[in-house]
Amino acid sequence: MGRNIDNKCKQCRRVGEKLFLKGERCIGPKCAMVKRNYVPGFHGPKMKKRLSDFGQQLMEKQKAKKMYGLMEKQFRLTFDKASKKTGDTGKNFFKMLEMRLDNVIYRLGFATSRAQARQLVNHGHFTLNGKKASTPSIIVKEGQEIKIKKSSLKAPYFRNINEKVAKAERPSWLNFVTEDMSAKVLHEPKDTDLPQNVNAQVIIEYYSK
Repeated sequence: MGRNIDNKCKQCRRVGEKLFLKGERCIGPKCAMVKRNYVPGFHGPKMKKRLSDFGQQLMEKQKAKKMYGLMEKQFRLTFDKASKKTGDTGKNFFKMLEMRLDNVIYRLGFATSRAQARQLVNHGHFTLNGKKASTPSIIVKEGQEIKIKKSSLKAPYFRNINEKVAKAERPSWLNFVTEDMSAKVLHEPKDTDLPQNVNAQVIIEYYSK
C-alpha cells in the first residue's frame, strides 16, 4: 500500500492547523505549528491565503485525508461507500473513518499517532473477536472486541502500555477494560464523537463536481 512520505510537520503547516501526525511531539513546545505557524517555503511568513471556493474544498479534503493518513484512492473509496448508505453522507463518511481499525487503536491510546497505530496493526499485534487482525482498513462493528495478542504483550513496545493508555481520552463509543487491555465497540460514533474541525459538507461538494 502506498504511503505519504511528505514531512509531517509541513503537512500541518500547509493546512494551517495541528493534525497530530507525530504523536506527543504535537502537544509540546517543539511542535512546528507553535514555532512556525505559517505555510512552508521562503515566502511562507508573508504569504496570505486567498482561496477560491474550489481551493477551500480541496484544502478541507486534504486536511481530512492527511489527518487520517490515507492516500487519495482509499479516501475516495471510503467516501463512495459512505455515499451509497442511507442518511447523511458526511456523517456516514466520518463514522467509517473513525471505525477503521487503525483509528480505533489510536483512539484507545495504544498508539500516539494513526501512523504508529497502522504499523502496529500491520505487524499483527491485535486480535478482533479473538482472531488476528492485520488489516488497518477493517471497519469494526458494534459488539466486536479488540485485544492485544498475548504474545505481543512481551514485546518491548507494550511493556509500558499501561502508562500510554492512561493518557488517552477515549470516545464514548468504545468501552476499555484496563485489567486485560481489551476494548469493546458499544455503538457507532455519535455526532459529537466525529471531528469538529473538518467541514464534511465542503468535502461532499468537492467530490460532487
